[in-house]
Amino acid sequence: MLPKYEVLNEMHKGYLVAVIRGKNKEEAVEISKQAFAGGIRSLEVTFSTPGAEDAIEELTKLGDSNMIIGAGTVLDAETARIAIMKGARYVVSPHFDGAIATMCNRYAVPYLPGCGSVTEIMEALSYGVDVVKLFPGSLMGPSFIKDVKGPIPHVELMPSGGVSLDNIDKWVKNGAFAVGIGSALTKGVANGDYSSVQEVARSFMNKLAEVKAD
Repeated sequence: MLPKYEVLNEMHKGYLVAVIRGKNKEEAVEISKQAFAGGIRSLEVTFSTPGAEDAIEELTKLGDSNMIIGAGTVLDAETARIAIMKGARYVVSPHFDGAIATMCNRYAVPYLPGCGSVTEIMEALSYGVDVVKLFPGSLMGPSFIKDVKGPIPHVELMPSGGVSLDNIDKWVKNGAFAVGIGSALTKGVANGDYSSVQEVARSFMNKLAEVKAD
């Protein structure tokens, strides 16, 4: 099996993707470690974080095979290549870009582009994208996934933005491939104490277990 499909399978099994935004590399690494300790295996370090590539490299060097480190907010193919060279195992962007898709395909790395319409989704699929990031998820809502899967049943969608403890059950039941959790993870961070990230991550993991048990 190609590594890209192993990564996607693991992301699907873990289901939650922590979208990491920090003020610097050190903060991104700490938030990532806390989210991982709380049970979230997929860590998307965004390039809106100064030193994101160094954070990806540092997390990769931890050598934990259970930690699935990816790059987010990738705006061009050059940044995608930098992320991949630093160890990113998947690449996420807020938009679809054919050049990023080509770069990721070249290295057999999953590319999850942000799409907000069926036209964008179909273009992404045409470039070999396996999972589309539904963005902003808060704008479309969980029912959008079910609506799209009606005419395009083979498409896999991962919402990012608008996912909360109160609605994660709806995303799951409407067929989301996985879900991205962003600002909800860090809302309790204060005075350099990141322990709340672990607590929030664990709350999401527990809620997900409840939903899947129904």
